[in-house]
Amino acid sequence: MKNTMAAGMRNTPVGPVRFAVDDDGSVVALGFDAQWEGLAGRVHRRFGEVTFVPSRAAGLVGDAVDAYLAGDIFALCALPVSLGGTDFQRRVWTALRAVAPGTTCSYASIARAIGAPRAVRAVGAANGANPVSIIVPCHRVIGSDGSLTGYGGGVDRKVWLLAHEAVPPRFRRTVDSRGPAVVSPPATRA
Repeated sequence: MKNTMAAGMRNTPVGPVRFAVDDDGSVVALGFDAQWEGLAGRVHRRFGEVTFVPSRAAGLVGDAVDAYLAGDIFALCALPVSLGGTDFQRRVWTALRAVAPGTTCSYASIARAIGAPRAVRAVGAANGANPVSIIVPCHRVIGSDGSLTGYGGGVDRKVWLLAHEAVPPRFRRTVDSRGPAVVSPPATRA
């Protein structure tokens, strides 16, 4: 028997974004169209076979995405997420949620923030496995030298997201050795 899961889509200036929401209203997947097949597969592996259907719960996420796109760069900060993943991945994703809109951080600063300063590459891998793009803001992670690094949605989208959040073109680092700039995100569920 297939379960149903709330789902939605919003058009953005850099392509459609799709998302899925569990019965508790937590976002379990969000990504650009080209990423959706892989994200949907992860949802199926985690929750069993599901059919994605439009619902009011997905509409609330869509409303927050719309507000973000309209310039309220903090609109996604309060959305609850349910990420799955390993303990290490969840620690990385929680640290990413603490990176304030309009700021950036490095993989090394995230590694330090989670108490694993030598795990920079593992942080990069967890960043790349993020199932809830934009809400868990993996696009705000840049190289220690201030350079852009990869982004699952594509570097062009990363540039757009950073510019939308008013991060200057040189992608200034606003993080010191203590870790990323802090926003208080809601609790993240496993």
